[in-house]
Amino acid sequence: MKDQSRVDQGRMEKLKEFAKSMFESSRGSHNWEHTLRVCRLCEHIGTAEGVDMHVLRIAAYLHDIGRCRQDASRGAICHAKEGARMAWPVIKKLDLSEERKKNIIHCIRSHRFRGRHEPKTPEAKVLFDADKLDAIGAVGVARAFLFAGEVGAKLHNPDVVIENTLPYSEDDTAFREFKLKLVKIRDRIVTKEGKRLAGERHKFMEDFFKQFIKEHEGRG
Repeated sequence: MKDQSRVDQGRMEKLKEFAKSMFESSRGSHNWEHTLRVCRLCEHIGTAEGVDMHVLRIAAYLHDIGRCRQDASRGAICHAKEGARMAWPVIKKLDLSEERKKNIIHCIRSHRFRGRHEPKTPEAKVLFDADKLDAIGAVGVARAFLFAGEVGAKLHNPDVVIENTLPYSEDDTAFREFKLKLVKIRDRIVTKEGKRLAGERHKFMEDFFKQFIKEHEGRG
């Protein structure tokens, strides 16, 4: 029989408040607003895909709680792995089956683009897609420039070999993020609805950076 247990509204509000508290000193590019956008995308994609929305909602709220520790370590700590570790004391107290608790932790651990864990459950795939979609398109471009400003990067540096540059450095520009990560996201999306949304966002992003380079070179 399918597990129909649910976390009551009061406990859900406390869970959300816990998650939000992890972003009190966060950078703007990965703040609580990012989490809320991912939650809204999860609602849209998860409903279309017919997944366990209760598991997905909890995972979405908690997916980035380890981000502050990754930023503080300048990338040495994986926020997905750390977030899963931080989430477990909260998750294990919930009135859910062990299978659903483990699924929530799996969703958190496997949502990172550069992570070592592949999303395997339907809920983990939706969270992965939602998180990646917020990294492309108009919002993704804005976040890339915001992050570059946060780490003290230049607007653009055409005189470097991007593959030889370092993250969290002055060369960690928005264009670097586009070339090394964002341009690859569309092909990593796994859900049907996610692929549809990614196609639209990818085109906007490619057009933007083509125009950006033209203007930076004084050609447009």
